[in-house]
Amino acid sequence: MGNARNIAFWVVLFLLILALFNLFSGGGTTLQSREVGYSDFVRAVETQNVSSVTIDGEQVRYRTNEGQDYVTIKPEDAELTNLLLDNNIPVKAEAQEQSGFQSFLLSLLPFLLLIGVWIYFMNRMQGGGKGGAMGFGKSKAKLLTEKHGRVTFDDVAGIDEAKEELEEIVEFLRNPQKFSRLGGKIPKGALLVGPPGTGKTLLARAIAGEAGVPFFTISGSDFVEMFVGVGASRVRDMFEQAKKNAPCIVFIDEIDAVGRARGQGYGGGNDEREQTLNQLLVEMDGFEANEGVIIVAATNRRDVLDPALLRPGRFDRQVTVPNPDIKGREKILGVHARKTPLGPDVDLRIIARGTPGFSGADLANLVNEAALMAARVGRRFVTMEDFENAKDKVMMGAERRSMVLTDDQKEKTAYHEAGHAVVGLALPQCDPVYKATIIPRGGALGMVVSLPEIDRLNWHKSECEEKMAMTMAGKAAEIIKYGEPNVSNGPAGDIQQASALARAMVLRWGMSDKVGNIDYAEAHEGYQGNTAGLSVSAHTKELIEDEVKRFIQEAYERAYQILTDRKDEWERLAKGLLEYETLTGEEIKRVMRGDPPHAGDDDGGSGAVEDKPSLTAIPKTKPKSKPSGDGGLEPEPSA
Repeated sequence: MGNARNIAFWVVLFLLILALFNLFSGGGTTLQSREVGYSDFVRAVETQNVSSVTIDGEQVRYRTNEGQDYVTIKPEDAELTNLLLDNNIPVKAEAQEQSGFQSFLLSLLPFLLLIGVWIYFMNRMQGGGKGGAMGFGKSKAKLLTEKHGRVTFDDVAGIDEAKEELEEIVEFLRNPQKFSRLGGKIPKGALLVGPPGTGKTLLARAIAGEAGVPFFTISGSDFVEMFVGVGASRVRDMFEQAKKNAPCIVFIDEIDAVGRARGQGYGGGNDEREQTLNQLLVEMDGFEANEGVIIVAATNRRDVLDPALLRPGRFDRQVTVPNPDIKGREKILGVHARKTPLGPDVDLRIIARGTPGFSGADLANLVNEAALMAARVGRRFVTMEDFENAKDKVMMGAERRSMVLTDDQKEKTAYHEAGHAVVGLALPQCDPVYKATIIPRGGALGMVVSLPEIDRLNWHKSECEEKMAMTMAGKAAEIIKYGEPNVSNGPAGDIQQASALARAMVLRWGMSDKVGNIDYAEAHEGYQGNTAGLSVSAHTKELIEDEVKRFIQEAYERAYQILTDRKDEWERLAKGLLEYETLTGEEIKRVMRGDPPHAGDDDGGSGAVEDKPSLTAIPKTKPKSKPSGDGGLEPEPSA
């Protein structure tokens, strides 16, 4: 409909301009004729220098014997006809019946053009909504039909608990008597809450596909306009459409755009957004019942929503859609890999284990990147190597093999990363070291990657202390190898991560006996959300910083001692990294023992490691790992 209206508008505009051009052109003769005085015309007639004359009202057009055209205006009392006939000059008169209409149309055309242009721009400003410029208050909700691609619960994986809660709504739509005979009422609304990319919109589409009822979809931003009252009108219109199609489902994506808590912005309670929210509250649970209309909304910012919107009777169910666990990630990978031919060496569970913290959207992107890499090299199916390379690219950035590094820079990076790996292997509570590389990726010159055995949900004090020791091992390695004066800025990222972990232990988690079990985070760090008026004395601040420094210093000394005790293993690993550039878990252990990376690899060719990469992981959720200035990867805790 929108394209048809645009085409019709441009056709009408073209016809109006064409008509205006024809009126002004006067058949193409007036604009080409030269205007002269009436006396000059009479003189030309009397001297027999006129070949033909056309009389058009007061206008007289004539052509001379030389073929030149002229035009003049005849006075009211002039007896022109007799003069022309006496001189035997051919005369032609044009009818004047349409002159009044043409004059009227000529005067009306500018106004029509202005109105047409105004309608066009208003239609564009309103986003091409229903009714164009005359449909401000019409809802922009779109009816989702089968032609958009039917999605069912079979296409949703990894969020089984959320799916179970919504399956009950589908069952109610299919068989309402099953619940109503026991006095149960259909939920009026379900709010899907979760991080971006976890599948909230996909869940809503699956509800529509399973229930087989009309499904309207709209974004929260589609309600709010620059004109006050338009959003409220659109809410009314949306519910009117929904009632006509009941039972049905209305899905509002990103509801926080219209559902923010009232009274926190400028304009008091009369601004457009708050009026829209008020109307939505009334329509969901007001005097008029909306039987058979279920509102499903999605947001990743539940904390900013108005409390009246969250109460039972409006959104009866608040369904959390979290990032999937390892089993969920394996199922999601299976869903996204249905249309992707996989090689015999692909193990989705290993990929799932190596992607902690990935959302459904992240996993879909991972499968797509692996398929693109396989296609780039001409493979007929996707191998484990493609998944490995795709995951490294997604999580750590593309390899920067063209980056020019001196031998000294490579050597320092190798010893730095070898220090992380040796300390990480020496401490039992550190996650297993899965890869060490000195190939630059993203902003890092090298990195050590740890792969957790399971998704980590909490942290213990001893684990945090060991993680900090692994984090500070890079700086300890540089000092042991090159001395205190030659330490570089490479450990900058390590220091930042260790400081964040130590501050979390002291300020939030109560792991310091001297500071105690008090949450000092807001007061100490000066958060704007500190509404309780908390304050910290100078003595307490000094105590907090002393404890943070103590945790980091003890971790550094622990790493220094381990590297001193295992100097031979550390030296062998550093030289192995300089030779092979990338080593994986078992290969690291073999190189530390003095063996070649692969069993039976006597010559230690540098291509052995690169031809057989193994799956690595960087946790994306907090606690997470991230590249530091030198590329060291150690966990960073959450608040």
